[in-house]
Amino acid sequence: MKKPPNLVFVFPDQMRGQALGFMGEDPVITPHLDRFAKESLILTQAVANYPVCSPYRAMLMTGMYPHRNRVVGNCNSQTTPFGCELQESDECWSDVLRTAGYDLSYIGKWHLDSPREPYVDCRNNHGKTKWNEWCPPHRRHGFDFWYSYGTYDFHLKPMYWPTDADRDGFHFVDQWGPEHEADMAIRYLENRDGQYRDSDRPFAMVVSMNPPHTPYDQHPGRYAAAYEGKDSRDLMVRPNVDTSGKSRMSKHALKHTKDYFACVTGVDDQFGRILKAIDDTGLKEDTIVVFTSDHGDCIGTHGEITKNNPFEESMRVPFMIRWPGRIAARQDNLLISTPDIYPTLLELMGFGENIPGQVQGSSHAGLFTTGIGDRPGSQLYLRSTTTDPLRGLRGVRTHTHKLVYAVHRNERTVQLYDLVADPCEMTNRAESHPEIVQRLSAEELAPWLETIGDPWSANLDPSEKTLRADQTPL
Repeated sequence: MKKPPNLVFVFPDQMRGQALGFMGEDPVITPHLDRFAKESLILTQAVANYPVCSPYRAMLMTGMYPHRNRVVGNCNSQTTPFGCELQESDECWSDVLRTAGYDLSYIGKWHLDSPREPYVDCRNNHGKTKWNEWCPPHRRHGFDFWYSYGTYDFHLKPMYWPTDADRDGFHFVDQWGPEHEADMAIRYLENRDGQYRDSDRPFAMVVSMNPPHTPYDQHPGRYAAAYEGKDSRDLMVRPNVDTSGKSRMSKHALKHTKDYFACVTGVDDQFGRILKAIDDTGLKEDTIVVFTSDHGDCIGTHGEITKNNPFEESMRVPFMIRWPGRIAARQDNLLISTPDIYPTLLELMGFGENIPGQVQGSSHAGLFTTGIGDRPGSQLYLRSTTTDPLRGLRGVRTHTHKLVYAVHRNERTVQLYDLVADPCEMTNRAESHPEIVQRLSAEELAPWLETIGDPWSANLDPSEKTLRADQTPL
């Protein structure tokens, strides 16, 4: 490459992989993403290995799994005493690009700093658990244009810390968060009078939108109008969600599904504006554009309220990447994992030799550009605790099956789903197919845990590699 490419990385929060119109799963309206898909490599089996906000973001930034980067749960006041935040010493992909001479910008939700007293005075910090925190410049890992917040879930009046603001220098905006963030992204792309970046240098811009994260009803009404004449029952087409309105989760789904889809349509609209700005500024040919999400959302499917569970609606995320002339538009069922994004992007951009040794993900850059390359046989699933590394959940997802072990204080359970015969995961087949449980444990899960050095592997029997049968609390 004569000049390294630019990077625009857009990821809304809590947008499930089924919520893409062109995929034909959820009846959601996403015209801009549908058009973008025709120009992109679409990874139909992309997942969030730990489908909750902070762990995904830390894996994305560091290329390491949670036990290594220390973000084993969401960054909030409950996990602060355990050092659960992005480590200043870790070398993120943004640090590598900064060293290589890139201009870097981060716009939107960050959620990688632990809240500390005295807590920032905002609504997300008024409850028992505090969530929001300022990220000081020395913790921004190379991002020199900063317009961000930790986590703040009031989408119609969001808050931001600009680049030069101190901890008390945040401000609120009377505009829907994704729309305002798209405005900022467009200003950065247009860069009038060189106000935002050095136009002679390549740039990398992250736009992290909060919707369709809860609360779902905080969106401009015009996006709900796209579903006029339909109620949530018309949109709840998945067989694994209760439409009766009798159970608590059924009521939850009926109340929120339409608004969730309206938020997705709104995100699609704002992503379309960013794409138009890339085209209008003549940057399309020289810019890699990625659209993905940090995790999905069950909205009542399987009786689950949102995310942080192993079901497809929680784990599967959109992943589309466009680079005209370099990456052919197509669909691929590569089992890509979150830590793989870091080395893949750096190698694509010409910095494969600069990938730090700490990175645990694998680069699929060659496969992206040629369709040829090593393909993993599975993806790891994790859910951890801050207090005991031997509790929580671990599992693997292959093209055909999903195996999940859970270890709680007083019980150990196993789930096995056939993703081909039962893609909506309606039937647990662990008892009827112990041979598949044993094979996936020995051939996929145990090697994963050993490779990444996960202490949870102590829960597996050393001979059979399956979950220890004893019920003794650990």
